[in-house]
Amino acid sequence: MRVLVLNAGSSSQKIALFELSSTSAHHPVQPLWQGKLDWHGTREKLMIRNLQGKEIREEKDVATDQRHSSLETLLSNLCSGPAAEVSKDRIDVLGHRIVHGGPKLTDPALIDADVKATISSVAEIAPLHNVAGLKGIQTAETLFPGKPQIAVFDTGFHKTLPQYAYVYPGPFEWVKRGIRRYGFHGINHQYCAMRAADMLGRDVASLNIVSCHLGNGCSLAAIHGGKSVNTSMGFTPLDGVMMGTRGGAIDPGILIHLLRTDHIGPNELDDLLNHQSGLLGVSGLSSDMRDILKAASHGKERAMLAFDIFVHRVATETAAMAASMCGMDVIVFTAGIGENSPEVRQAVCSKLEFLGIQLDPEKNTSMSPDADLASRSSRVRILAIEAQEDWAVARECARMLAQ
Repeated sequence: MRVLVLNAGSSSQKIALFELSSTSAHHPVQPLWQGKLDWHGTREKLMIRNLQGKEIREEKDVATDQRHSSLETLLSNLCSGPAAEVSKDRIDVLGHRIVHGGPKLTDPALIDADVKATISSVAEIAPLHNVAGLKGIQTAETLFPGKPQIAVFDTGFHKTLPQYAYVYPGPFEWVKRGIRRYGFHGINHQYCAMRAADMLGRDVASLNIVSCHLGNGCSLAAIHGGKSVNTSMGFTPLDGVMMGTRGGAIDPGILIHLLRTDHIGPNELDDLLNHQSGLLGVSGLSSDMRDILKAASHGKERAMLAFDIFVHRVATETAAMAASMCGMDVIVFTAGIGENSPEVRQAVCSKLEFLGIQLDPEKNTSMSPDADLASRSSRVRILAIEAQEDWAVARECARMLAQ
């Protein structure tokens, strides 16, 4: 079965074509073809690669309202051009990672008018992601008419949160209005829990896992017995730890103060919280941890502060996740920063040694995911696991189509 996966992020659009067999449905496989669009302001970077080693890279300026046509161009390269991989009729199903499904959509769903309407109805809650996801669906419908499309939701894994973890301590009527903690990055958190159990030769039901998804967007999840019981993101992807351009948890009194004193409107506040905060807001330089580390090594004080705040927030939230399970057997570092920044892993783990976490410095700097980075004496296993959101979406699509 050939599954084409569209993964709309806050600053990128990833596309991958997978061929799944009965065996590859259980273990990640390399995509036959993959493409990626990265947007940094008006600057767009395009990358296309297939298994034969053919590669295309382009960079140009593009307006925000032109990103839809850029996605069409990227998808068209799958079936034609120097790095083409497959004809349209050889694709069996298209899968979409959708960040927010709201209270109604938790399980993978065959996309129809009702599903699109529900995704659209919660777009204001996750504006960076759901709008991009809907554009991906619309573009795919145009380019691949008649092909079944399936939505897989990042909020789905967190449907097992206990009531005391998802109800906010505001008016209880909020819950009836759908205002509650949903959690995000669930597709990768779930994969990392299963992968961690596989790496350790343990049943996932026997483990308490803290999964740290650290990328441009960041969230942590407490996974007890294979189920999500707590998570750092909330009603929207703005809550929790510090991120690339999002600040994470911020005293709501600050927002009330800004509304009263600066007389800003909801759109300005949205832009402030989604695009001008986090690593970028504190450093004044970049939302990319690699840039922050480089600037910090050259003595840039605000870059050093941004790094310290990030580490402080991740370590504090990790301890909170462990407390919600009354213990921790495994900590997982995943996604762009989690997989590729030994500096962040070392700094976070050093703050958590009181929980029995002891990182092996040599393993931390010399090994790449998937790897166990803990020292022999560590009571908690420390795993770096490569994010496999695209493959996980493809697997869910294959399962649903088979049913």
